[in-house]
Amino acid sequence: MLKGSYVALITPMLANGDVDYQSLTRLVDYHLAEGTDGLVVLGTTAEAATLEWVEQIAVVQAVCDQVAGKITIIVGNGANSTALAVEKTKQLTELPIDGFLTVTPYYNKPMQKGMRLHFEAIAAVTDKPILLYNVPGRTGVDLLPETVAELAVSPNIVGIKDATGSLERLHELQQCCPAGFSLFSGDDISSADFMLAGGHGVISVTANVAAGAVAGMVRAALADDETGCRQYDQQLQPLHHQLFVEANPIPVKWAAARTGLIQSDFVRLPLTTLEPIHQTGIEEALRHAKIEF
Repeated sequence: MLKGSYVALITPMLANGDVDYQSLTRLVDYHLAEGTDGLVVLGTTAEAATLEWVEQIAVVQAVCDQVAGKITIIVGNGANSTALAVEKTKQLTELPIDGFLTVTPYYNKPMQKGMRLHFEAIAAVTDKPILLYNVPGRTGVDLLPETVAELAVSPNIVGIKDATGSLERLHELQQCCPAGFSLFSGDDISSADFMLAGGHGVISVTANVAAGAVAGMVRAALADDETGCRQYDQQLQPLHHQLFVEANPIPVKWAAARTGLIQSDFVRLPLTTLEPIHQTGIEEALRHAKIEF
């Protein structure tokens, strides 16, 4: 069963827009040192939508070369074309990764049947575990619990990252999914409540800059230590909010650069760098989270 504190890893970039592999190495080392359980590479936070395919492969290969076998590596393989997602999955399966995070098809708004067939087609071309990813605020579609339950029958569809921020949705998933199906929060703000209500972990944006505190919160929650979990959550809540004052990953890349984890806060168009008006709020939240910069 997949569980624990996973980070939705940013892709560091130089000021000229190239992938910054030196900062990527430093960032991955940081997560190893701070107790992160898994790296999610090429997700939304990684700006996968603006990375060329050759860059995507190179980023995953670099992470694998550095830490394969030392930490769980999950890779985003989603697309709004089933054929493209299948082809990406076939190629990525050849790398020493531990599984996939597969987002619902975005923009073209398929019905539940279309999403079910989409995920089944992807699962058929790999033997690696797949986490479904439901993020209606980004994709325009909502993967409903009954569809998740149908997909959970597939032996390698092993869990879901739910970014609805709804505890009611968590309870619905618990009722219809089999025991051992991993339920990950994809919403930092509600992640403590999610895990204390029986969720198995979080795939966190905030963990990019507060890996130790997020890992501590998750460990406490999974140990049924509500007091400890709430203490970490109180420390992190201002940062959870501030890291979404603009579209993700704009604020978290700025924060990672401000704390020295990466060299530059560069994001590729159509995203733009953080507006100065938001910088003080993020700095205050970093201080509240006891993060030095």
